[in-house]
Amino acid sequence: MIEIHNISKKFGKQEVFQDINLTFCKGECIALIGPNGCGKTTLIKSILGMVIPTKGTILYNQKSIIGEFKYRDEIGYMPQIGRYPDSLTIGQIIEMIKTIRNAKEELDMDLFNAFEIEKILDKPMRTLSGGTTQKVSAILAFLFNPKVLILDEPTAGLDPLASEILKEKIIKEKEKGKLILITSHLLSELDDMITQIIFMQEGKVHFHQTIDALMQTTNEQKISKAIAKILKSKSHEPNY
Repeated sequence: MIEIHNISKKFGKQEVFQDINLTFCKGECIALIGPNGCGKTTLIKSILGMVIPTKGTILYNQKSIIGEFKYRDEIGYMPQIGRYPDSLTIGQIIEMIKTIRNAKEELDMDLFNAFEIEKILDKPMRTLSGGTTQKVSAILAFLFNPKVLILDEPTAGLDPLASEILKEKIIKEKEKGKLILITSHLLSELDDMITQIIFMQEGKVHFHQTIDALMQTTNEQKISKAIAKILKSKSHEPNY
């Protein structure tokens, strides 16, 4: 569904990532993890066409995304920090995005209803807490029933109940056969959600494994402990 071939990105002399090769298929929920500055967000923005790689190719359904924009209609994107016009209300933001997208399909109102957003539609965006802004971003990402969901730190700032609602929604969409990419620093929240995991560090992919293979290799039951064991073993590998 999404193929990444030998992409690298430089901003001036700074190389953000280099020679990334990845394939993402429908029906997978894939976690993209790694320390700050490892290139995760830039990689996501490259897939979305918001950043142009210095070299390499990204394909969506076997077609290069360079110069294309229609493919983005099939992607729901939830940024880590949503930025919206301060003077508009929640209701106006949602209506504006619906007009821009001009979607003809039935809207997915699951999160809109679960978060009870109808009670605060008249609130201006400038008055919202970070958690409520995050709810708006989640609603907009899922609203148009996209085939691909890209969620950048989706539970950041959410209260425990809202976080659980969102996680249940992610699992539901995965079971429908959608492709879901998630970045997260909270590895404990990924259990039960993801089918594959990618670890990036210093602009490179250090490993890309299925969760079954990861658990079998490390003999652990939790993702956080499995990742910690792999990183610990790699830190003890000799450099030649």
